[in-house]
Amino acid sequence: MKRLTFTFILLAMCFSGFSQKDWFRFNDYQADNERIINDKEYPEVVFMGNSITENWAYFHPEFFTSHNYLGRGIGGQTSAHMLVRFQSDVIGLHPKAVVIMAGTNDVAHNDLWVTPEQVVNNVISMCTLAKANGIIPIISSITPCTSFGWRPEIENAGQTIVDINKCLKAYAESNGIIYVDYHSALADENQGFPTSLSGDGCHPNPDTYFIMEEMVLKAIHEALK
Repeated sequence: MKRLTFTFILLAMCFSGFSQKDWFRFNDYQADNERIINDKEYPEVVFMGNSITENWAYFHPEFFTSHNYLGRGIGGQTSAHMLVRFQSDVIGLHPKAVVIMAGTNDVAHNDLWVTPEQVVNNVISMCTLAKANGIIPIISSITPCTSFGWRPEIENAGQTIVDINKCLKAYAESNGIIYVDYHSALADENQGFPTSLSGDGCHPNPDTYFIMEEMVLKAIHEALK
């Protein structure tokens, strides 16, 4: 009985700790989301992603504002994080389309890491949620990366990214979803970022986003026509 009571106490302590931490970072965009909903100033397109998307909105804010796009990237997040906050950061904002770019931090084994197959399933789940709410999903490839400065022990990252991208592309093609292949446009012969396009081998340089913008604009136009 004492052992059972102790177990319940431990569980209570754990869940109490979880409730005090915004694990999925709902608060990052909560105030702006509430403003958009209250003013009914809904975006044309939401970009869901990690630090690559977050940096995009930071370095090129005019790209987003001029097209009525909205960046909802959060650094370090995996596909699981994005799936959990998809309701608040995408569906609740009533965009016409969502551009999903996820997987880099899964490959890097960040918090809430899942298998490559589950990364694809998480993206599929986001697409399913989008479609169920009248939002057109657009799937982006994972951008090139062969190693992670914050996870140097990860091996074969470049090939893992290629493998996930193949699955994402296959799913998109078989389900009539537009696929934006940043990887093929940006990768060098080693499946990584050339130094001219990325300073750390994982995150695009500010000017690299111009290449990505040209590609995604075509994809959005195709999806919304």
